Amino acid sequence: MPDHRANDLLGYPRDARLLILNADDFGMYPAINEAILHSLTDGVVRSTTLMVPCPGATEAMRTLGDHPEIAFGVHLTVICELATHRWGPLTPRDRVPSLVDETGSFFSNDRREDLLARADLAEVEIEFRAQIDAVVAAGLAPTHLDWHCLHDGGRADIFDLTLGLAREFGLAMRVSKRASIERLQGHGLPTDDHDLMDSFRVPTVGKSSHYARMLRELPEGLSEWAVHPGLGNAGARAIDAGWPVREADHAFFVSREAHEILGAEGIIVLDYRALRAIWSGG
Repeated sequence: MPDHRANDLLGYPRDARLLILNADDFGMYPAINEAILHSLTDGVVRSTTLMVPCPGATEAMRTLGDHPEIAFGVHLTVICELATHRWGPLTPRDRVPSLVDETGSFFSNDRREDLLARADLAEVEIEFRAQIDAVVAAGLAPTHLDWHCLHDGGRADIFDLTLGLAREFGLAMRVSKRASIERLQGHGLPTDDHDLMDSFRVPTVGKSSHYARMLRELPEGLSEWAVHPGLGNAGARAIDAGWPVREADHAFFVSREAHEILGAEGIIVLDYRALRAIWSGG
C-alpha cells in the first residue's frame, strides 16, 4: 500500500471505508440520462461523468445546469462502442484524422488497439481540450477527468497528457491501476486505494446479490466503483447490447437494500469534490 493513503490525505481515520459511486456514460443516450439522474437524486450514486461528444450530451448538460448540486466529471471520449448509435470528435475531423475510423466516427471498442496504435498524442490533446472546453463554456464546473473504455488512458503518454490537463484545470483524475495509484499518492494526490471496480465486469445474473456481498466486504481505504445505470426500455434495447448490465445497475443503486447496507456497514460515500480540493491546492 502506498505511504500516502487516501484516508490520510482526505482526513478520515485509517480504518474508514470510503466509496465513490460514479455513474459513467452520462450523455450517451436518453435512457441512460434518465436512469443516472434517478440514481443521483433517489439512489446512492453520488457523482457522474459526462460524455460530451454523444447525442444525449446536450440533454445531460442541461440537466447538470438545472442541478448544480450534482458532482460530475468529464468522461473523455475517443471510443464509440455502439454499432448503430455513432458519435465522433467535437473537433473537425480533418484536425484529428488519427482518431476516426473509415466512417468518420470514433473507433469501436473492439478496435481499441488499432486506435491506440495510431492515435497522435497532439490530436488526442486537441480533442480532450475541446471536450473540457465545451463543458466550461456551458458554465458547468466539473470535478475530475476520466476516460471512456480506456483505463488509465490506454497508453502512458495519454495518461500523462490527461494528468497535465487535470492539474491545469484544477481537477482530480480517476486512476485504476496499482502503478498509477502509487505514483499519484506518492505525490500527495488522493486517488482510490484499490483497483477500480467496473460494473461491466460484474455478472449480470444475480447482480444485486453480488453488489450486496461486495459492499459488505468493502476494504478499508477509498474504493471507486464505476457503475453504469440505464433503463431497459425499447430505445435502449434497439441500440445497446449492454442494456442488461445497465438495467441491473440501476435497479440495485436505487434500491432500499443499497441504502440499508451502506448505512449498516458504516460506509462513507464520497464524490470527487473532496479529492478536487486537494488536487487543486485547496
